[in-house]
Amino acid sequence: QLQLVESGGGLVQNGGSLRVSCAASGGFTFDYYAIAWFRQAPGKEREGVSCISNRGGRTNYADSVKDRFTISRDNAKNTVYLQMNNLKPEDTGVYYCAAGSWGRFRPCAPTENEYEHWGQGTQVTVSS
Repeated sequence: QLQLVESGGGLVQNGGSLRVSCAASGGFTFDYYAIAWFRQAPGKEREGVSCISNRGGRTNYADSVKDRFTISRDNAKNTVYLQMNNLKPEDTGVYYCAAGSWGRFRPCAPTENEYEHWGQGTQVTVSS
């Protein structure tokens, strides 16, 4: 069973940077999976932030984070990263990573109901 654990969240000032990580474990082939990041702000629905194809060749970003966030993966380490620069207070929320086993067969999109495996989340807070 694939398990995902997020880390790297914290408190950062407006305009600052943070990198969150998603580490996968369990009996699986990591480079079969597309990985996505989602976030949920207090009182709001969870939204897709970014995703990366199974071997990292394709990425996708929400308009709100384009040119500020970068997703990457290291399949040798079973880990996906989200580098977040120029953070804004509206980026505050719990950040979740998720894995989709269809990753070998089609491009990714940060659409919530396409991902079967989810982590518990890591809190990111951006102060104004």
